[in-house]
Amino acid sequence: MQGQGLAAFTVKGQGLRSRLQGQGAGFSGVRTQLECGLGAQGSLLLLQDLFFQHVRQAHAAGQTAFGENYIQEAVDKITALHDLPLQWHCIGPIQSNKTRLVAEHFDWVHSVDRLKIAQRLSDQRPGHLPPLQVCLQVNTDGGPTKSGAQPGDVLALARAVASLPRLVLRGLMTIPDPVEGFEAEVALHRRAADLFEQVRRELALPQFDTLSMGMTADLEAAIAAGSTLVRVGTAIFGKR
Repeated sequence: MQGQGLAAFTVKGQGLRSRLQGQGAGFSGVRTQLECGLGAQGSLLLLQDLFFQHVRQAHAAGQTAFGENYIQEAVDKITALHDLPLQWHCIGPIQSNKTRLVAEHFDWVHSVDRLKIAQRLSDQRPGHLPPLQVCLQVNTDGGPTKSGAQPGDVLALARAVASLPRLVLRGLMTIPDPVEGFEAEVALHRRAADLFEQVRRELALPQFDTLSMGMTADLEAAIAAGSTLVRVGTAIFGKR
C-alpha cells in the first residue's frame, strides 16, 4: 500500500517539490535534499500508510517522526516497530472511544478540536509517559462538515487545553480545501498563521511553537505563509 508520510521541517527556499520528488535517490537522497531545502529549524513528519519496511528505510535515512490518520492501524505499526526510536504523530480525527489508544501510544496529536477530547487524552495519558504534545486543529476555510475548531473559538479552547496537566499545547494544525493558484493558497494559509500569532501573543506559552500546515500539494504556499511543520506523504511515497 502506497503511503501518506508526514514530515516536519521549517522550510525556506524554492525548488522543494523537485527535491521531494527525487525518489530515485532513495530515502537517504530525499532526506539530504530536504535538509538542504528546508533549513535547520523545522521538522519533517512522514505520514505513514506504508509497509513496515518503508518506515525502516526512512528511519535508516534519518527520519524519526511519522504520522498516521488511522488510529488502530497506527497502533499496530507502533507495536510492530517498537524496536526503533520513532516519534508518532496522530493527525486524523479522534472519536471519544479512541482517545485511550491515542493517549497510550502516540507522542503528538495534531487533531484536537474539542475540549472533551483534550480532557480525555489528558485523563488517559499513562503516568510513565511524558505529557502528550498537542496541536489544535482549526477549520480556517469554514467548511461546515470539516473537522476543526472555528477560528473564533480557538483562543478560549487553547486556554482550556493549556491548563490540562498531562498535555502540552504546542500549536495549531490546519487542512484547508484546495484553492486555485499559489497566491490564493498563501492567503488561505495566512489565516491560520495570523491566528497562530494571536494565540501565541495572548497566552505567551513557552512551548507554543508549532504551525502544522501544508501537505504535498500545497507545501510551498504553506511554507511561504509561515508553516513550521509540513506533512508530506505522496511526494515521497507515492499515492495510495
